[in-house]
Amino acid sequence: MARVKRGVTSHAKHKKTLKAAKGFYGRRKNTIRAAKAAVDRSMQYATRDRKTRKREFRALWIQRLNAAAREFGLTYSRFIDGLTRAGIEIDRKVLSELAMREPAAFKAIAERAKAALPAKAQA
Repeated sequence: MARVKRGVTSHAKHKKTLKAAKGFYGRRKNTIRAAKAAVDRSMQYATRDRKTRKREFRALWIQRLNAAAREFGLTYSRFIDGLTRAGIEIDRKVLSELAMREPAAFKAIAERAKAALPAKAQA
């Protein structure tokens, strides 16, 4: 039986791993054993953090909305309750962008949300 030479495949795999390890510190960028472990770990972090990113952005939008709503005498939860009662369906991402970039538009939305709340809840 003929001998199988596997150098081409190994070099291709190593090259792929080392390319993914570009920018890493120390031996992790140029030694295949260290690079492979570092790249595997980095892929796990990337997978985990794609989920986390969504969570973090939603938290940021909520913080921005809370700060913006308080300028009109509302808390975040009261503001969202008012929007629901007023039948305004705008997501938190768009609302936070409006609060930052279009204060006049956000003011109009906040006033409608405040008007939709029951009288005792506004005090």
